Amino acid sequence: MSSRRGQPDWSVPVSDRISNKLVLHNSLTRQKEEFVAMNGRTITWYNCGPTVYDSSHMGHARSYISFDIIRRVLESYFNYDIFFVQNVTDIDDKIIQRARQRYLFKQYSDNIGQNRQQFLIDINEAINQMKSKLDVETDMEKKNMLTKLITNANEVINKTMDLNAILEHNCISDVLSQWLDRIKGHEVNDNSIFQSLSRKFEDEYNEDMKALNILAPDAITRVSEFIPEIIEYIEVIIKNGFAYESNGSVYFDTNKFNSCDQHFYAKLVPEAFGDSKALAEGEGDLSHVSDKRNVNDFALWKNSKPGEPFWSSQWGNGRPGWHIECSVMASSVIGRQMDIHSGGIDLRFPHHDNEMAQAEAYYNTGKPWINYFLHSGHLTISGCKMSKSLKNFVTIKEALKRNTWRQLRFAFLLHSWKDTLDYSDNTMNDAINFEKFANEFFLTVKDLIRTSDKSIVKWTEKEISLNKKYHDLVNNIDFALCNNIDTQTACKHIKELITATNSYLQECPKSPNITLITNIAGYITSIFNVFGVGSKSHGLGFANESSESSDREAIVMPFLEIIANLRETFRIKAKELANKDLLTICDQLRDDVLPNVGVRLEDCEVGDGLTKTRLKLVDKEILMKEREEKIKAQEFKDKEKERKLKEKLLAESKKEEESKLCPLVMFKTEIDKYSQFDDKGLPTHDNEGKELTKSALRKVSKLYSLQEKKHNLYKQCTKCQAI
Repeated sequence: MSSRRGQPDWSVPVSDRISNKLVLHNSLTRQKEEFVAMNGRTITWYNCGPTVYDSSHMGHARSYISFDIIRRVLESYFNYDIFFVQNVTDIDDKIIQRARQRYLFKQYSDNIGQNRQQFLIDINEAINQMKSKLDVETDMEKKNMLTKLITNANEVINKTMDLNAILEHNCISDVLSQWLDRIKGHEVNDNSIFQSLSRKFEDEYNEDMKALNILAPDAITRVSEFIPEIIEYIEVIIKNGFAYESNGSVYFDTNKFNSCDQHFYAKLVPEAFGDSKALAEGEGDLSHVSDKRNVNDFALWKNSKPGEPFWSSQWGNGRPGWHIECSVMASSVIGRQMDIHSGGIDLRFPHHDNEMAQAEAYYNTGKPWINYFLHSGHLTISGCKMSKSLKNFVTIKEALKRNTWRQLRFAFLLHSWKDTLDYSDNTMNDAINFEKFANEFFLTVKDLIRTSDKSIVKWTEKEISLNKKYHDLVNNIDFALCNNIDTQTACKHIKELITATNSYLQECPKSPNITLITNIAGYITSIFNVFGVGSKSHGLGFANESSESSDREAIVMPFLEIIANLRETFRIKAKELANKDLLTICDQLRDDVLPNVGVRLEDCEVGDGLTKTRLKLVDKEILMKEREEKIKAQEFKDKEKERKLKEKLLAESKKEEESKLCPLVMFKTEIDKYSQFDDKGLPTHDNEGKELTKSALRKVSKLYSLQEKKHNLYKQCTKCQAI
């Protein structure tokens, strides 16, 4: 009896592709580094939040949308569990100044009445103060801004008589507010004035973030709620020898910290150590410069002057410095070390460098407080620097009036998160076109799923080729996302995949493989969902913004298909009968009636002279805009046709007039060129009486012959018409 057969040996397959590793651009090394979380699949992340003293603008959107996209990719694509903490700075020099200015200006407006004489005295003093500020300003952009502000204020005063109307102008309120703050700011001592301003703009900021589809933080920290923790934190830094008290304020000793072997000051921008301008901006306009031991030191606790909010401490009544706030709040909620810290690139120095120095001075272990520092790139507006202080900015609410939240997010997705982004018409047009391109694809796929034969289609070389392209591009997108969350390249590959699928659908219009194209559309939808631009429902593609319910499509499509099929029957019959009126009615249903209810109907060629109706639910506003553009394009086309016809008739008329001229006299009218002629009318001498050269004679002879032919042809035509 033969022995029992065993299974053959088996070995683990060797993959043709190496798994992509996630790398992130780390500002601490200024290069891409492999990302490794400290605690397996859990990430601790602190993001610098807003200083709430005014409306949020597109500079804020640059940072918050970018990090929302990265957060979503890490969570939903790479499957990390993220604890995302973000602060709200509700105590700051900017908040104090803005709150006082708004309060004092409102008081002034309420009390001035129609006393124009007193107003003119006050506004002239305020303008003179602004001129004094202009005289010492060295920054050219700020000088230009101040000059423009003064000019505008003078123009308003000279042109407008009604005092209430004058006070409504921003340039007047800006000039007066700063003057009022200088002379009366110290009298403002009600803390609720400062709190009400910060709460108002915090609420507005939250509305803007929700409108941009930005995920809420897991934890929000307000500076005003962490005063005890801030005081304790500063005490430890003093105890560790890295801070000192001076006249009721506490300063961080940068020289002492940097001279310590286990510490290093300004890790992010070491070359900026000693940059007095950047340090002064970081300290704020209300700081005491003279209290420091050296110019590089910065405030941990500020002695409050009259007109500033304060809290009691062992150093006297005061308030926190800007940089200490984030160090304390992040440490309190996350701990002694975190995976990621993020913010705008303009915060690198001194803010983020000072944050790290404070935290590392507090823990004093020699270990880094942050492992990966991410900074979003600058935002320019049509090529110009965006600046709140220079009055060159666009608020998020203004931007959302021009474009949808999805289009704004696509604008960011189509650019690198760490590089400068120009917010301009060109940038937004690219985003709009990309969204439209993707949406048309989804609508086409939905129509095919709804109307195509559900039977199994044999896979041919076309399906095999598209499927290979699909999986190759999936791998390319994975590589792009692993490579510093490169959404720009990922979107480029998504566009390639849609283009390839559209080409396949053109090659197989009658019986495409619905399973394959559904898989492709489903994958793209999943990536868009990861990016935060997809459908909030579970369907393919984008949600219809004007839909009242998620099942609108399922409800209305059966009725629309009945209408479309009936129209197609009418079209076929109209063609058989050559009935142009009925065809026109069918076109009107497609072009005028259905778009008014948010329906696009397309007549698609499927080969052999046959057409297929395709139905798509689209926002009514988009269809109305498309129709308007189509009408304008047709009007332009008609005008161009009319213009070309007029030019043609004019040219023919000119040609006819020229042909009437007898060659015997054609040169005799040019007495400024010629003086003598032969018996045929050809010139022989120029206007100075000199004989024409041989080349000149050849030239006029050639012109004479051409005119002779034209004239003879004209005479023949005239004779024919006479007969």
